[in-house]
Amino acid sequence: MASSDIIEIHGAADFHVHLRQGTLSSLVTPHVRQGGFGLAYVMPNLKPPVTTTDMAIEYKKSLEAIDPSVEYLMTLYLSPELTPDEVRKAKKAGITGVKSYPRGVTTNSDGGIESYEVYYPVFKAMEEEDMVLNLHGEIPSDADSNTCVLNAEERFLPHLIRLHKEFPKLRIVLEHATSRAAVETVKSLGPTVGCTITAHHLALTVDDWAGQSFNFCKPVAKYPDDRKALLDVVKEGHPRFFLGSDSAPHLTAAKSTSTPSHACAAGVYTSPILLPLVAHILSSIGALDRLQGFVSDHGRAFYKQAAKPSEVVRLQKSKTRITEVLSLGSDDVAPFWSGRELDFSLLE
Repeated sequence: MASSDIIEIHGAADFHVHLRQGTLSSLVTPHVRQGGFGLAYVMPNLKPPVTTTDMAIEYKKSLEAIDPSVEYLMTLYLSPELTPDEVRKAKKAGITGVKSYPRGVTTNSDGGIESYEVYYPVFKAMEEEDMVLNLHGEIPSDADSNTCVLNAEERFLPHLIRLHKEFPKLRIVLEHATSRAAVETVKSLGPTVGCTITAHHLALTVDDWAGQSFNFCKPVAKYPDDRKALLDVVKEGHPRFFLGSDSAPHLTAAKSTSTPSHACAAGVYTSPILLPLVAHILSSIGALDRLQGFVSDHGRAFYKQAAKPSEVVRLQKSKTRITEVLSLGSDDVAPFWSGRELDFSLLE
């Protein structure tokens, strides 16, 4: 194999991943490493959500017991129980950030926020302690204001602008951007505002999830022009845009089944194929030279997380077919693009 067909990636880091709990966590946690990544920024929307430092520490221990080879950065769930004192305790314990979910817009967000002003003392403490605020950037759907899944992100952006103005030194990440409006807003703000982009939102548009439950996630993929804005900012190599997969596993039955009274689960699962998938997508737009920055350097710089010199993975230009189902015991999950071919694979 020619050396030009092999790519070395240093310190691949996924700055937004769901690792669940219980037996499902045992199945999916090893897929972080399987997908080429050595760092996982772990979301706190469990049942019950991770709202305290002690809960985050226990959750981290459970993940390390499953796969100790990955570095897990832990987060707290923004809730009324979170206080400035708890923020300071979390910082001392090595907790990295706090995740905000608007009420009811995604999986396990029933305890999400309705107004940010009440949390200003918490945000001030976070700013002082140099913790990161992670924002799920949507507002709840509302017929009276003509708000739905297709414009919920754009209508959230004034909240992002206001928070940045109130707390200019607070590091804020707009999570899983899906729209041109989100890209342009983040670019217009200061250096303390970053933005994650998922692999699947680089691939999908609204047509891909309408009627296809395995491509359905929240925030939903938008219009082709929105996808182009995401691809363009990655191809540009903008340093404040980086990978956060929002890899969100659900049991296959929950993804494939809906009823008149209950929707299918929202979430796309990319962890097992993540680095080859991103390489495949970036190669398709002539941006493979941006891979190292997008999957490692930009996010690590924003989060102040240096890569270990030994944390190197290698990709080869070699077609590989994505496994259709991954299982452990009675639990099974279906990766994104199940059964399709990627142009890259990981070298052992």
